[in-house]
Amino acid sequence: MARLRPVIAGNWKMNLTREESLALAGQCMKLAEEIRSVSVRVFPGYLVAAEAASLASGSSLEVGAQNCHNESSGAYTGEVSPAQLIDAGVRHILIGHSERRQHFGEGDTLIAAKVKAALKHGLNVTLCVGETIGERDAGKAGAVVATQLKALDGIEQDARLGVDIAYEPVWAIGTGRTATPEQAAEIHSLIRAELDAKRGFAVSRILYGGSVKSDNCEALASKKHVDGFLIGGASLKGEEFAKIVRTSAVVFAAKQ
Repeated sequence: MARLRPVIAGNWKMNLTREESLALAGQCMKLAEEIRSVSVRVFPGYLVAAEAASLASGSSLEVGAQNCHNESSGAYTGEVSPAQLIDAGVRHILIGHSERRQHFGEGDTLIAAKVKAALKHGLNVTLCVGETIGERDAGKAGAVVATQLKALDGIEQDARLGVDIAYEPVWAIGTGRTATPEQAAEIHSLIRAELDAKRGFAVSRILYGGSVKSDNCEALASKKHVDGFLIGGASLKGEEFAKIVRTSAVVFAAKQ
């Protein structure tokens, strides 16, 4: 089965005002129309996700949210449900980001429940996986990632097309450190083998995240099983993000 288009996504985290977010979304819309060989996706904050989705409606830009609850509704003060995101026009969701695991105590069981709830309501899931520096130094990176991928167990066959994976080594997020292309390729190959073993995830893309910039994206994109990027800080700068998209699109096209 043919792979889907590579994805280059920006996770804006808890940054930007409403005005700044919509301005950046407008820039990304133009970029998505210019570069059609990759899917350009952004994950703004909750307060502007609906407006960004409305702005991008009818364009090639994909808009997602950074998290959701695992229930459709209920007494969960401060939370946002998959159903509410769908109603707001959002179609993509990040689940299991290391910052959710680290700062909010989200474990594998909860993350698995969120994945299933999001897919049930029609959201396309980007499941984040990755090891800490301690786990890598202990030689446990592969085992940690394989365990985190168990969040995909039990997903119905027809929902599996809505799943991508983002490999983000925790030690390379916001630290300025980046996994070498070889380190990224090693874990991406492991993830591909795990996805193939689970069956039905053959077209799932595997994105790399962790201090991706315009000066390292070419080498990373050239590696086998690297199907795109999930970008943090660099996605907040329109010109830098555009440079990453343009550079990477050429490399991904050459790989196909």
